[in-house]
Amino acid sequence: MPAEHAITKPRILLSDSTALELADQIAAIFGRDGYVRVSAEAIHAGTADADISFVSRDITSNSTKQNILPSTQYFYDALRAAKDLKWLHVHSAGADRQVFLDLLARGVTVTTSSGASASLVAQTALTGLLSLARRFPQLAAAQRAHEWAPFFKTGLPPDLEGQTATIVGWGPIGQKLGAWLTAIGLNVIVVRQSAESLVDGATVVSFANFENVLPQTDWLLLACPLTTQTTNLVSAQALSRLKPSAHLINVSRGAVVDEQALIDALQHDRLAGAYLDVFAQEPLPVASPLWDLKNVIATPHTAGFSDGILQRMAQMFVQNLARWQRGEALVNIVGKT
Repeated sequence: MPAEHAITKPRILLSDSTALELADQIAAIFGRDGYVRVSAEAIHAGTADADISFVSRDITSNSTKQNILPSTQYFYDALRAAKDLKWLHVHSAGADRQVFLDLLARGVTVTTSSGASASLVAQTALTGLLSLARRFPQLAAAQRAHEWAPFFKTGLPPDLEGQTATIVGWGPIGQKLGAWLTAIGLNVIVVRQSAESLVDGATVVSFANFENVLPQTDWLLLACPLTTQTTNLVSAQALSRLKPSAHLINVSRGAVVDEQALIDALQHDRLAGAYLDVFAQEPLPVASPLWDLKNVIATPHTAGFSDGILQRMAQMFVQNLARWQRGEALVNIVGKT
């Protein structure tokens, strides 16, 4: 076992419910008395420290990046107070909340549950795309108004086959979307770090050439992590290069898009529509025009959730914990590809 993992009894900071849920699995890795379960209360009291922690979904609860609930902040403060913390696993696919960035800067290894929700997010993104392509928002509005509004009356939607989808990010979500969209008959462009990467059946461009492919893009799908490079990637200038018939699908992070520029483009018919699961501020402010735009489908950051997702997230932590115990490399380390 590497020296940095040589801990006689690892001290693991968990929520009460997660500690109970995972007790048997953790005991199977370390032995029933081979680890110490630590609470946030003990760290706040100064009576304990932690080597490892798992930020499970119950900890973040209904908190968002901009609106952190007191119970979530309490656990975050315990993380910051854990001076011996060496490794943190987070339930989400991304680790862009400030507390995680601060711990990274301190030298803590941070891993994520990237991949646990990939299929769900990809399914949701595809649903959004198909709903916009088949004009379900307009059909739903006509239904509520008891109006018979067939396409021959309102205008025929274009065929999806032969259109171009540009996918930003080629992780598990982007790869699933690429396969499905190719099967439907769309041409796929992938935006990756290097244009030298090969993707079967798709054209690959680098981030440096992102804006160059926008004029030929019918569907711009964002499935990338939030980084310095992707923050405000879809700027007002980028939006201006899309044709008015194009659509945007965002299941990554709200900050990847200049939201005010997007609203302006949607309001003035410079963009045909958007499916958005993430926003610059969450919850989406009540006064945001995005709630009422007829060409927008807005969902409350729910793309990655189902009745099985919490277990999959926890199992990714357990699997990494077993790797830690064996002295093996962890998976999904933030900052490593």
